[in-house]
Amino acid sequence: MSSRTASIRRETSESSIELSLDLDGTGRSSIHTTVPFYDHLLTAFAKHSLTDLTVRAKGDIEIDVHHTVEDVGIVLGLAIKDALGDKAGISRYGDATVPLDEALVQAVVDISGRPYLVHTGEPAGFEHHLIGGHFTGSMVRHVFEAIAFNAALTVHVRVLNGRDPHHIAETEFKAFARAFRQAKALDPFVEGIPSTKGAL
Repeated sequence: MSSRTASIRRETSESSIELSLDLDGTGRSSIHTTVPFYDHLLTAFAKHSLTDLTVRAKGDIEIDVHHTVEDVGIVLGLAIKDALGDKAGISRYGDATVPLDEALVQAVVDISGRPYLVHTGEPAGFEHHLIGGHFTGSMVRHVFEAIAFNAALTVHVRVLNGRDPHHIAETEFKAFARAFRQAKALDPFVEGIPSTKGAL
């Protein structure tokens, strides 16, 4: 089996990012984005998707964390797409429902080659809440958009229950991670690419 790894460096006037990952890892991570709650979310993603992940990012957070957070999501998506290669032998689909105290989130992932995001259920006002005093709730959707569109994934995320913004955001990332873990897994019963088209 060939290595499913990727390393990407991306620099713009707004951010500088170095990211590497191994899809067949054990969930080890070393993440420093200068946005502490985002580090927490990405660490959870790595742990629960069994993806080894290293991120070093700097950006214009004196303006807002938006550019840094979204740009890391873009690079993560590009790295996932690169590491997946031709997608031969993968399970392709993943579905997970994950609780964290009062929060409950379902995520479904299709490594489809067709970027699409359906993201529903966050409570009213969540998008305006500052989590940890710096991470706006609206950024959660932005990250999933960036990952889905740059990795060419179809992603559905549904918040089924939740009150605490920290719990909701963290559970969204954990549910996505668990669904992605299933989808990227190599299935010994799959021969070639799991699509009637012969390509994903």
